[in-house]
Amino acid sequence: MLFEDLNLIEPILRAVKAEGYSEPTPIQEKAIPVLLKGKDLLGCAQTGTGKTAAFAIPILQLLNANQNSSSGKRPVKALIITPTRELAIQINESFSAYGKYTSPKHTVIYGGVSQSAQTNILKNGVDILIATPGRLLDLMNQGFISLQHIQFFVLDEADRMLDMGFIHDVRKIISKLPSKRQTLFFSATMPAEIQKLAGSILSNPVKVEIAPVVATADLIKQSLFYVSKTDKKFLLIHLLKDQSIETALVFTRTKHGADKVSRELVKAGIKAAAIHGNKSQSARQTALKNFKNRSTRVLVATDIAARGIDVEQLSHVINFEIPNIPETYIHRIGRTGRAGLEGVALSFCDSDEKAFLKDIYKLLPRPIPVIEDHPYSLNQQRISRPVAQHNQSRISGPAVQHNQSRVSGPNAPFRRN
Repeated sequence: MLFEDLNLIEPILRAVKAEGYSEPTPIQEKAIPVLLKGKDLLGCAQTGTGKTAAFAIPILQLLNANQNSSSGKRPVKALIITPTRELAIQINESFSAYGKYTSPKHTVIYGGVSQSAQTNILKNGVDILIATPGRLLDLMNQGFISLQHIQFFVLDEADRMLDMGFIHDVRKIISKLPSKRQTLFFSATMPAEIQKLAGSILSNPVKVEIAPVVATADLIKQSLFYVSKTDKKFLLIHLLKDQSIETALVFTRTKHGADKVSRELVKAGIKAAAIHGNKSQSARQTALKNFKNRSTRVLVATDIAARGIDVEQLSHVINFEIPNIPETYIHRIGRTGRAGLEGVALSFCDSDEKAFLKDIYKLLPRPIPVIEDHPYSLNQQRISRPVAQHNQSRISGPAVQHNQSRVSGPNAPFRRN
């Protein structure tokens, strides 16, 4: 099936094509027709299955069709609640991508930052609001947000809401919604309290269940390096001394981290560039173009900025920081080893990231081999840092096999979102 088969309007089809997608994922194929018919939906699907587009595209299309051309402040008509700032930002970027040729306006609000920029946008009016529960309730209590005109309500990552203690906040938000609305409920798992919540807010929902994608990445050689946070930059430079690493996509969790790593690589004489949401569109396009034509050897990116990056014959993906969402690991490593080619995925794990690694192991079918023979190993008691070139081991392709011990837990699938 193609996106053209889903009865989507031309502006959305054009935006989807601009993102490089032609075929919907299973949840998009099942959910979009249901939502365009105005039905409630109960989706059992994990992050990384393409569910953001599954709800963003129909919401954009339905709001675009019913857009009021009259002047005046726009009331919020669609509300998307998600548990973390990172997910909220990612959803907002998805609405930007899929809605670039449509008229509905959207914005994102979350805590941990000054509210003034967020409230200034809200004062001008938006159609679609993406929010974390705490900041939403705060701004509602201050009178900046009214939910009385909501037509579409999306509760995303409901089980994570429960795990993070947000369920009571979510119930408060739901109590302020109009009873007549279209509700979309997504959760990776369905514990009893989540089932009870779903039953209380959905009306004759269509259930769409997508099994997590855990296909084995047979052509991707994965390795794990235990290293302190301060030594990660030295380990990265050490490994990049190996010229057999032709191209490397390096992932950090933050924009600041991407800039910092890129600067360290350039100082070490390695051609590198950073790409993230704070960069202008032209700067991002230039960085990506230079990486694709190999005038830049290393591209340092955040997960959100890396959406849509598709580089032929990308030899290495390096997780400078372990992702805090397990499925993100799968998508990161899936950017190498494409079209039947071999690829290598290397991950740096410090003491604080072991909990993230444990979550990743719940998804993977085999252990990730650990490389212990490197000069910055946490297992080594060093008086001073060794010279980076000393005792260097090659980590391209099969050579990664030497001196490995295995961590208990599984190894690697991937799937492109």
